[in-house]
Amino acid sequence: MNTPPPDAGALVAAAVAARERAYAPYSGFAVGAAVLTSSGRVFPGCNIENAAYPATCCAERTAVFSAYAAGERHITAIAVIADTTGPVSPCGTCRQVIAELAPQATVILTNTNGAVQYTTPAALLPDAFTPAELLHHDRTGLQ
Repeated sequence: MNTPPPDAGALVAAAVAARERAYAPYSGFAVGAAVLTSSGRVFPGCNIENAAYPATCCAERTAVFSAYAAGERHITAIAVIADTTGPVSPCGTCRQVIAELAPQATVILTNTNGAVQYTTPAALLPDAFTPAELLHHDRTGLQ
């Protein structure tokens, strides 16, 4: 995917603004994200670190979870920005969340120098574990 979605610039601007609110006292690595839903609403997210590192939440998940918490279930695009050499790459956990909760979204990866890459959740996480895998699971734990 090499073409920007409608309103890509506005979505990136929302991610830039979200990045300014990041709480990253341990890593110093501020990340911003913003998701666009089919209703036209934009939900920002920033990374929020915690001294107990596993309790940290990435910007991408913060934005996606905020949209879901507001009742939005159809994410059409997500933009992510950080101060990286090239377009920022989401971590594995964020890739999994995006693959499940925003499977048809256009993903806009960028950096503070203006490098941009457009991609898809499937390209970020080929062969993702999906809810379909659980449909064939024996919930009793017996084989």
